[in-house]
Amino acid sequence: MEEEAAVTLADALRGRRVVALTGAGVSTESGIPDYRSPGALARPRRPIQGPEFVRSAALRRRYWARAMAGWEHFGRAEPGPSHRALASLESRGLLSSVITQNVDRLHHRAGSRRVTELHGALAEVVCLACGALEDRHDVQRRMREANASWLDGPSPMAPDGDAELAEQVVERFVVPLCLRCGGDLKPRVVFFGDKVPAEVTKEAFDRLAEAETLLVLGTSLAVFSGYRFLLRASERRMPIFIVNRGPVRGEERATRKLEGSTGAVLARLAELLA
Repeated sequence: MEEEAAVTLADALRGRRVVALTGAGVSTESGIPDYRSPGALARPRRPIQGPEFVRSAALRRRYWARAMAGWEHFGRAEPGPSHRALASLESRGLLSSVITQNVDRLHHRAGSRRVTELHGALAEVVCLACGALEDRHDVQRRMREANASWLDGPSPMAPDGDAELAEQVVERFVVPLCLRCGGDLKPRVVFFGDKVPAEVTKEAFDRLAEAETLLVLGTSLAVFSGYRFLLRASERRMPIFIVNRGPVRGEERATRKLEGSTGAVLARLAELLA
């Protein structure tokens, strides 16, 4: 299946300017689960809602408590075969850029240089009051110092670096605050219900306009912030190729939908285009 998909893509993409739109499926091989795959989480979990996060101190406490536990795994994730293959294709001039819905920054760590992060990155934390930025690893260190012996052992991790914890455990958690002004902190990501910043949207559409072909990888495109790029590509009559396990919103607009592991397909594609 993956060999046939890779050969199909190699024939279609050779000599063309290609932009990749990636989702959670490219990071599952790095040990980061997604929300929609079967068995992704043992118990269905409601994703964080951005407006509610800003309003609710209780929700912020619950988020940071779970995030501290989840980061121990999430922060150690390494780029997988999809990330490495895309970085290789870019370095050889075979891929113009990556637009990603992921917040794990693994494309950067794999060596990709032209990456637009639609939903931000968990690697940075922003103060809701003064806008100061802090590295997530530094926030993790501060949380561990303030909550020494608070939690022993790993917890099941969610796609946003969160983890499942009992409420009585959460209530004891000391929440990190901004070092500059003492304000509340938020990961620099677009939660459900938040808007993608206008400048990020513009950059992504500019990257799409530079390309001749759209390659959609590891995403169901259930969220409009990603789906709109498939719509724009379709309006421009660009060839659209999809590699994903399972259905994809708007797949009827694609030139070809290919089932399979993005890692296996892209690794072989990089070899075929060498």
